[in-house]
Amino acid sequence: MLNDGGRIINVSSGLTRVTFPNVSAYASMKGAVETCSRCLAKELGPRQITVNTVAPGAIATDFGGGSNKNDENKRNAVASVTVLGRGGVPEDIGGVVAFLCTPEAGWMNGQRIQLSGGMMI
Repeated sequence: MLNDGGRIINVSSGLTRVTFPNVSAYASMKGAVETCSRCLAKELGPRQITVNTVAPGAIATDFGGGSNKNDENKRNAVASVTVLGRGGVPEDIGGVVAFLCTPEAGWMNGQRIQLSGGMMI
């Protein structure tokens, strides 16, 4: 149902690159999203449809009970292991997603884009 030349942007997680206790099911499912994205990129490429994945790190939202937004200890812990010295905010992700929808991103296909401010590198 997607027009030729369309864009698919899937959302994964930084937890496919680094691990913590009690996230195995979530991280596994996001790993599946990344694999599916690469397969779809190849399958849909002849129609000039690109498929990419963004993988946010710790973002201050209500997700998971909102601890990345509301828990000062967690925010400080994230900032201490992030090169840019802070956790992310939704605006850090939205601009990249919007870019992937543009003609300028038309040559980017089958990629996983880590959006974490350099967390745990």
